[in-house]
Amino acid sequence: MQHSQSEQSPFDTGTLKYNDAGLIPAIAQDAQTGEVLMMAWMNAESISRTLESRRVTYWSRSRQAFWVKGETSGHIQELVGFRVDCDRDCLLVLVNQTGPACHTGRRSCFFTDVKDGFETVIADPL
Repeated sequence: MQHSQSEQSPFDTGTLKYNDAGLIPAIAQDAQTGEVLMMAWMNAESISRTLESRRVTYWSRSRQAFWVKGETSGHIQELVGFRVDCDRDCLLVLVNQTGPACHTGRRSCFFTDVKDGFETVIADPL
């Protein structure tokens, strides 16, 4: 079945499905390579800040504060695209990533491979 592009309508953060804490998961993906970089949480205000500034802003659950990715590390995420999944309960942020996305210094947070009951840390691509 082929789907055509529908008409545009204004985006309202209130139409998203947040958890009980008012948060929604956001997956950051490299806009050029398609690599999944990380997952973090957003709320309605961090989404609005992200869309206005084009700098990805998350909600830090541990600090209970807004977190502009790269504000202290310099490893910024410039927003290229912003997508909502079909259930409206998960976000995909397409970014131009400067430096590593992971706080461990790796390009992606997803560097542990689990297979046949064993974990293996995989190397970052060069």
